[in-house]
Amino acid sequence: MRIAVLDFCVWLPEYQSDQARFGALLAAWASRGIPDADLTIMDIGEGEPFPAPQDFDGYIISGSEKGVYDDAPWMQPLRDWLVAARNLGKPMFGVCFGHQIMADVFGGKAEKVGPAEVGVRAFEIGGQTVNGHVWHQDQVTKLPPGATIIGKADYCPIAALAYDFPAMSVQFHPEYSGDYVATFLRRSRGEVLSEEETDAAVAQFDASTVSADLFAQQAGDFFRAYLEITAS
Repeated sequence: MRIAVLDFCVWLPEYQSDQARFGALLAAWASRGIPDADLTIMDIGEGEPFPAPQDFDGYIISGSEKGVYDDAPWMQPLRDWLVAARNLGKPMFGVCFGHQIMADVFGGKAEKVGPAEVGVRAFEIGGQTVNGHVWHQDQVTKLPPGATIIGKADYCPIAALAYDFPAMSVQFHPEYSGDYVATFLRRSRGEVLSEEETDAAVAQFDASTVSADLFAQQAGDFFRAYLEITAS
């Protein structure tokens, strides 16, 4: 199973020189659910070209500091790529911005909603309440056709989606550890977020008990199910 992680995040060496890039975090998280997968990280946000959709068995679409409404040089190519990948039946799993751009491309809508949410939030998934790490201001606000809500939060009604084609996505960041984000926030205090916002978020990340395996098994089962169908 060959899975590509498409990384759209900007990594800030002034704060993160000794930290893993976000694509590497996603690959490490995904390997917990699909340990037999060959995971390739592609830094699209840093200018690496998109793979042809047929180049890999499946894809993970990362978060980003950009919103679906921004004019990044890779934004329209990503929209076109998602349509092409869907047409080929390639399994896609989106995280945060990935969740939003997939919904926006596939007939729903994502937009800026209220203040930024940074820290630990409770989500209802499969009848259970789980905690997840978040950092976002945008949300999916309109359900795409053929999509089913599989996760929600009080502040975020469309927090996880499963589609009637090979696609699934989540608003939270299952790849983040509390220590990773808290370290970044301490180093950037008052520059990325205000000092007050930073201190409040750091307190939540420091106290976090979010599992490193959050949603990894569901993501692994998602990829295996579709790839087994393709192979049969």
